[in-house]
Amino acid sequence: MERIDKQKIVDSVPQKGFFGQPKGLFTLFFTEFWERFSYYGMRAILVFYMYYEVSEGGLGLDRNVALSIMSVYGALVYMSGVIGGWLADRVFGTSRAVFFGGVFIMLGHIVLSIPGSLTFLFISMGLIVIGTGLLKPNVSSIVGDLYHETDRRRDAGFSIFYMGINLGAFISPLIVGQIQSDYGFHWGFALAAVGMFLGLVVFVITKKGNLGLAGSYVPNPLTPSERKNAIKYTSIAVVLIGGLLAVLIPQGLFTINTFIGLVGLFGIAVPTIYFIVMYRSPKTTEVERSRIIAYIPLFIASVMFWAIQEQGATILANYADQRTNLSFMGWDLKAAWFQSLNPLFIIMLAPVFAWLWVRLGDREPSIPTKFAFGILFAGLSFLVILLPAYFGGPDTLVNPLWLVFSYFIVVLGELSLSPVGLSATTKLAPAAFSAQTMSLWFLSNAAAQGINAQLVRFYSPENEMLYFGIIGGAAIVLSMILFALAPVIKKYMRGIH
Repeated sequence: MERIDKQKIVDSVPQKGFFGQPKGLFTLFFTEFWERFSYYGMRAILVFYMYYEVSEGGLGLDRNVALSIMSVYGALVYMSGVIGGWLADRVFGTSRAVFFGGVFIMLGHIVLSIPGSLTFLFISMGLIVIGTGLLKPNVSSIVGDLYHETDRRRDAGFSIFYMGINLGAFISPLIVGQIQSDYGFHWGFALAAVGMFLGLVVFVITKKGNLGLAGSYVPNPLTPSERKNAIKYTSIAVVLIGGLLAVLIPQGLFTINTFIGLVGLFGIAVPTIYFIVMYRSPKTTEVERSRIIAYIPLFIASVMFWAIQEQGATILANYADQRTNLSFMGWDLKAAWFQSLNPLFIIMLAPVFAWLWVRLGDREPSIPTKFAFGILFAGLSFLVILLPAYFGGPDTLVNPLWLVFSYFIVVLGELSLSPVGLSATTKLAPAAFSAQTMSLWFLSNAAAQGINAQLVRFYSPENEMLYFGIIGGAAIVLSMILFALAPVIKKYMRGIH
């Protein structure tokens, strides 16, 4: 496909029509709203489904194994973004990647909604991993296509887009959690499938009139020889991996624990390889190489942040289920409802942060400084949640307001780091690796959850003060280092503010 100039893409998009932003933001806002509705609705009850007894409608897995599988699942979801970004950059463009991804996600939720066994769970996970890898990084890349790199609306636009993500994530645990409580797990998973279907409908109906050329082009298309080699090596890899698994699994040499360890290793190795490939590519200019160097400490900070934030769906979900008093002021709370706290606070505060960045103008903190604030707040959120055990011990049910306060603090960090990171990634990305660099951003989440798959094994109510204290303290120390390095990082960003 013929390459299209960035300015031509921007000019093809209606530049007004959605809260002062390009009209295409409407399409992407609601596509991502429904995709997140489906994903977070499923995620709110999935860990409980894995470790609840069969008599309660669950699979009866060991609790720590379920927590590790949940982290590995999250890691694979974001790790698959590498493949999704590569396919978009080199094969069929971001728009078609988003559509195909939505179809796979919907099918995954449908499989999970069918009463079955552990096999059904893993099939569903595979479909959702593939689908999210295609959809998640590429819908964000299309948002970047709506703006010229000098458009000052970009950060505010990403904040509005981020609010759409979290609106879906806020509503779904409340509804799905109640459906699961009243009718069972599988009806909750079925509702998640309906959510993704609605997202596909919005995208297909509105993309032609709202997105223009955004997402319709292939930035770095494969040559015929490259396409042939890609098919050949992919086929060889599939055959080799399939053959190895066929031999190792029956002999007990490849277990769930082995897989968990491999995912953690790949979570670190894959982004490392990606940085090297992009930096050494002849298609990367000198200025772009400098920006890649600047991106590395931001990536590390992002890994630290997500290592804490993503434990909201594992350790803190279990904390809500097992350690929290769910009878509060006459309310019979559902453990899944606590998954709505993070997006609720983002919905409340995202407009404030979007206004703040615009209002500050030239006094706006630099990107690395915002990242430093992000991991500082993340660390503080873990120090807060260790206090109930300090005051009441590990055997008492704690007031749910402790969880509320911890989620609130980590959201301050998320709004300092996550939407800013999305925007920074589109600014710092080498032109030939635009969608793949967005995949790299999501790999920071994959790396974090790969690490978490190992960390969650060490958690228990008896050692939770030590667990939260060490992780929270490490984040605070890293934030201090990043504050100190911010001027140096900014210099390597070569004019990106």
